[in-house]
Amino acid sequence: MEVKNITTKEQSDSLTLRGLIAAQSRLPANHPMIVVLASKQSIIEAGIDGEQQVAEVLDRYKFPFRNNIFHDLSLSSDSYFQIDHLLKTPNYGVILETKNMAGSLEYRDNPPQLIQKREDGQIKYYESPVVQFERNIELFSAWLEERDIDLPLYGAIVLAYPKQHVEIPPANTKILFPNLIPPFIKGLPQQGKRLDTSTFNKLSGEILRCHQTYIPKPICESYQVPTSDIQPGVRCESCGKIGMKKLPRTWHCPVCKVNNHLAHRGTLVEWFLVVKRTITNRECREFLGVDIYTANRILNSMNLVSKGTFKDRVYRMDFRKNK
Repeated sequence: MEVKNITTKEQSDSLTLRGLIAAQSRLPANHPMIVVLASKQSIIEAGIDGEQQVAEVLDRYKFPFRNNIFHDLSLSSDSYFQIDHLLKTPNYGVILETKNMAGSLEYRDNPPQLIQKREDGQIKYYESPVVQFERNIELFSAWLEERDIDLPLYGAIVLAYPKQHVEIPPANTKILFPNLIPPFIKGLPQQGKRLDTSTFNKLSGEILRCHQTYIPKPICESYQVPTSDIQPGVRCESCGKIGMKKLPRTWHCPVCKVNNHLAHRGTLVEWFLVVKRTITNRECREFLGVDIYTANRILNSMNLVSKGTFKDRVYRMDFRKNK
């Protein structure tokens, strides 16, 4: 059965965001990296919000032709690449790159650069999103070619809100607001060679099969934060405080008095997002504050990937399975 909207949006930015938030709460209040992590958190949150705005337009609109829509797609050709939104029809594919940045925007082509002038007077410089957009077109075209599929590709950069002012647009790339996406797509050429129904549906299945959730590096690795700066302890999911006490068969929060026998699970997820990709029994018991036997029982209960013998065994979380 053919499905119109196929959402592959599950983890990439949300894992990054969860790691950023957890890291900030586990650093000392005056730690110099908190400002950096908070700034990155704001950027990620704005990006997620912008993508949701575009997704709602695409999912709500009834296009008068057969189509599939994918959100937050991660594929691999010569290298891994992520596409915010892909609309696929038998005649063409449309790639949309979403940006949610306040203030006035200037797109420079030589060298490729985006200049943001904020309302508070700040001026910030970024790599031009045109570079990423063109790279995604190129890599997805190569991905299709590897499968002997000839599908013309079009696309645009979408600004999530009309309050974003473009002072200088890019020379050769379309800029849209969300409400202009449907007429832009409907105006694309319908002539030429079409994918037959079988190929069209097989391509949808192949895209979903090849999609791989992007797993971010741990915060300490990405931002060179010493692991010794990260506060250990089990977090209470009810009040958010760190420092739950281990009782027989449960954890107890001394702040809000809640008991939770699975509280260690969320805390170990934080370890993998913040500290390291792997964990040993010793690291587990130091981070959770438990003995060797309790650590062993916890690690073996969490469907982790393990490697090595008992003394030197390391565990890793497969986030693609633990969603």
